[in-house]
Amino acid sequence: MTTETRWLNAEQQVAWRAYLLGTARLMAKLDDDLRQFGIGINDYEILVRLSEAPDRRLRMADLADRLHQSRSRLTHTVGRLEAAELVRRTSCTSDKRGVWAELTEAGLTLLEQAAPTHVEGVRANLVDLADPDDFAAVGRVFDSVSEHIGQR
Repeated sequence: MTTETRWLNAEQQVAWRAYLLGTARLMAKLDDDLRQFGIGINDYEILVRLSEAPDRRLRMADLADRLHQSRSRLTHTVGRLEAAELVRRTSCTSDKRGVWAELTEAGLTLLEQAAPTHVEGVRANLVDLADPDDFAAVGRVFDSVSEHIGQR
């Protein structure tokens, strides 16, 4: 059975390409802003997720799911953060196969130092450029995208 391709119209194509380029540039800018702290955007997001978790720790599998990263990629990144003493890994006593990633005091301190720069970058390069209704719409659209793709 063949189906006809539903091509994007000109307006949709412009919006799609603006999204691709804008997202790539925004993420590169936010990553660059964080380099002065010795971390990148992916490292920062790990530190944030751990800081928000009970006891500032999450099982590695849960952290990978929350970040939508492969477990091998997360293991590599957490290994670097562990070498920098920002995160520590410990065995899960209730499940011998499970491993916790835990934010250290040094990791929390670095996060507290980097957060104002990151938030200002998000504001200056995204939030403040958008009308509040448009920004809210972006959130709704990507909640729908995440929910739709997460169901597959």
